[in-house]
Amino acid sequence: MAIGKNDGSGSSTGFRTARGRDWPSVRQFNVFVANRVGGLMRVVRWFEMTDIRIVSISIVDSADCAIIRLVLSNPERATEIFAQANLPFTESDLLIVKLPNDPQPLLLICKALLEAEVNIHYAYPLLIGPSGNSALALYVEDHETATSTLEKKGFILYTEKDLDQDE
Repeated sequence: MAIGKNDGSGSSTGFRTARGRDWPSVRQFNVFVANRVGGLMRVVRWFEMTDIRIVSISIVDSADCAIIRLVLSNPERATEIFAQANLPFTESDLLIVKLPNDPQPLLLICKALLEAEVNIHYAYPLLIGPSGNSALALYVEDHETATSTLEKKGFILYTEKDLDQDE
């Protein structure tokens, strides 16, 4: 069955529910912490004590709270860690795009998505991408269109499975 198509059985599987280890979508965890000294260290320490790697991190700070955005090498186990640590979190879907070997790789990605009229809400780099490649995490307005556009233009999109490989 094609993902996103109705197979005639009365139900369809949309792209938003098709997220899996091989789907070109990566889970981002949005962890909510009080804006206090040591808040970030408390979150990071929970993962440093395991074999789960922090693949990417971004922090949105305000006067009283912060949102720590994390991409982790093993999302299933990460949810167990969050529960064990009693850390409130949500999940959202990202695209992880390998930066092309070009003098202006970010411009190429932005142009491709602009041509498809897909808004980028935010982006941040991976600390170390799969196989040591540079990569960019993107939170976009229209995941399906962004995925098909980038793939058609020859960009490499990473999956959660790619992020869980030993370097």
